[in-house]
Amino acid sequence: MSTSPNVQNDLPLPSQTDTPAPFQLPSSRFTFWLVLCAMILLATNMRSPIVALGSIAPVVQGALHISETQIGWLGAVPMLTFALGAFIAPAIGKRFGLENTLISMISLLTMGMIVRSLIPTWMGFLGGTLLLTLAIGFANTLAAPVIKQRTPNHIPLITGLFSLTMTVSAGIVAGVVLPLSEQVGWQWALGGWSILGVFAIVIWVFLRLRLGSSSDQIVPIATQGSSDISMWRTSFAWQIAIFMGLQSLLFYTAASFLPSIWLSKGLSAVSAGQMNSVFQFMAPVAILSLTWLVNRGRPIQALAVFAAVLNVLGILGVSYLSADLAWLWSALMGIGCSAIFTLSMMLFSMRTYTANQSSELSGMAQAVGYLIAFFGPLGTGWLHEATDSWDLPLFIMLILMVVNVGFAWMVSRPVMVDGKKI
Repeated sequence: MSTSPNVQNDLPLPSQTDTPAPFQLPSSRFTFWLVLCAMILLATNMRSPIVALGSIAPVVQGALHISETQIGWLGAVPMLTFALGAFIAPAIGKRFGLENTLISMISLLTMGMIVRSLIPTWMGFLGGTLLLTLAIGFANTLAAPVIKQRTPNHIPLITGLFSLTMTVSAGIVAGVVLPLSEQVGWQWALGGWSILGVFAIVIWVFLRLRLGSSSDQIVPIATQGSSDISMWRTSFAWQIAIFMGLQSLLFYTAASFLPSIWLSKGLSAVSAGQMNSVFQFMAPVAILSLTWLVNRGRPIQALAVFAAVLNVLGILGVSYLSADLAWLWSALMGIGCSAIFTLSMMLFSMRTYTANQSSELSGMAQAVGYLIAFFGPLGTGWLHEATDSWDLPLFIMLILMVVNVGFAWMVSRPVMVDGKKI
């Protein structure tokens, strides 16, 4: 990074919780609240359309006369399109501006929800799902650079609230969509949530008009030298991609098979189903706790390793320890997964110099991470069928979570994406 000594001395030094060398003035209170509202409305649209389908899959299957295999593809599509969206989002966001791209993607997401409700056929439903999940892949990637650029002094807080909103809104939708479908039909129960997309479009257009486009922002000379970093050739980027990917692999595998695993270990069908709820409901606890601790200046490395260890303990308990403590093992995995996801989102901004770098790191890490996660449910299901037991897939998962403790330590070191110490 080529700068004069005077320019370097005038720049604020980065810390564990602050991003280094922000390239615009600190956000005003109005900007803070506007960005917070925009991010919250964006978050309400990013998980709800996916979990809503899972809650009424049998209803949709019967209405569309589709097979179990086709339902399975609807469950697998999101991870592939998330990866595709993450791969191409940074270049498009850089070319057209973060806000412009997100407005387009929220519109595409809303359109996808409407399409799969208005065209009650297999192809219509699949097409709508492809549209909305591709849009979510873009939003997953571009959320972090928007937070970094617009509110550089509040990265942990807004990232935590963004992640929390995704989780809570998904939980609400998952709980009400089935009874709602019994009252108004499955098409309205799924498509009616598109109104949240309309609200999100409105506030993002307002944000764009008031704050301008990120493509118009000028990066000071002091940070331009670090913009040449290739995330695909950076060890830190690969470390965080694997760290996030192994977490996602555990999350999607547990979401798919945790009730079945507990059922095989002697729990009743009702109790086994409740363990999945425990796993999911730990997310708000994890996100709020992590956000509070990071804002209080607690060491990020300790928090990352602790979250990874919780996943190890959870899988260890599920595999070899007493089923009487099923709620504890399920809760530990729920806390660990949600904390790692939220921390990864924070690191996309906190370990990069510019919004463009944040976008590129987010895109690279999520593209690789979701491809890793894609093989979790598929591999676990295949191994279970081949061995007629959960022992081997659980043992492999345990080994992977132990490995992820090492990646937790590496990605949370006080270094920037180019390896320079903070």
